Amino acid sequence: MKTHAFVSLFAVTLFLAACSPQDRASVVPSAAASAALDFQDEHTQWVRQRSADLSKPDGWTSLIGLHWIEAGKRSVGGGADNAIRLSIAPDRLGEVEQRADGLYFQVAAGVPVTVDGKPVQGEVRLDPEGADGGTKLGYDQGKGQITAIKRSQRLALRVRHADAPARRDFAGLSFFPADERWRVQARFVPHPAGRTLPIVNVLGEVADNPNPGYVVFEKEGHEWRLEALGDPAKGLNLMFQDQTTGRLTYGVGRYLRTDPVAADGSVVVDFNRAHNPPCAYTEFATCPLPPPENRLALQDANGQRTRLAVLAGEKKYAGANH
Repeated sequence: MKTHAFVSLFAVTLFLAACSPQDRASVVPSAAASAALDFQDEHTQWVRQRSADLSKPDGWTSLIGLHWIEAGKRSVGGGADNAIRLSIAPDRLGEVEQRADGLYFQVAAGVPVTVDGKPVQGEVRLDPEGADGGTKLGYDQGKGQITAIKRSQRLALRVRHADAPARRDFAGLSFFPADERWRVQARFVPHPAGRTLPIVNVLGEVADNPNPGYVVFEKEGHEWRLEALGDPAKGLNLMFQDQTTGRLTYGVGRYLRTDPVAADGSVVVDFNRAHNPPCAYTEFATCPLPPPENRLALQDANGQRTRLAVLAGEKKYAGANH
């Protein structure tokens, strides 16, 4: 095998040596062409992975309910007589109760339920979703999953099921053609330490988020600015609206994450990877909304308004009903 490979390489070398410079250029791809192929391939893989994540058994399309907790013990299950009725579940799963020290779930006798993958009976404390993932209550042989979320001072049960209609009928994703011109070089400008930015979610709740700085980039003859969230050393989170919002793209806006900011403050903002928030696929998400500062709109001294149309990234979801 090694001998054959050496002979083949030697033959190719002789062939290229005999070619004119023009012929060699046609045989050996240019660095620019190779880079373009790499860009297209990486983008295709990223879109494929995003689609797979959305449609996995516990992805965003698997949500079947968001149930806010009220005072007292509340029965939970698929039966019509439950205070919290799940669209896909056994007739009775158990009872949920919020106490001063947390949220508790009492599993109904004889119902097979797991906590973090291990069989359980009796009472379970449900820690809300967070950095550690929170407590995961499984049912229906693992196809169903219940977690708790906390928004402001309220708690809710977030319910997923692998047979959710939104997952079953997932229509796939639609993107603008990948275009390297929308992979822009930007500059990160830090804010003073400790600065926060108020972010409103779809529930109308406001939360102050760490706002380390903003990115500045040039496009269509103008300089644009986007306020950033996240940690510059790990990557910035950008939420924005633009001229396509509500027409070609999702009406709430889109999200984008960058790679870590370089030591000199440079960072690439790849709008080809702008994507829809979870609310585009389910009514049971609590998505944060882009801040007013990130509408990609400019106004000159004469009051003339200019908006940037980001013709890159994810388009409206074809299967959305809202």
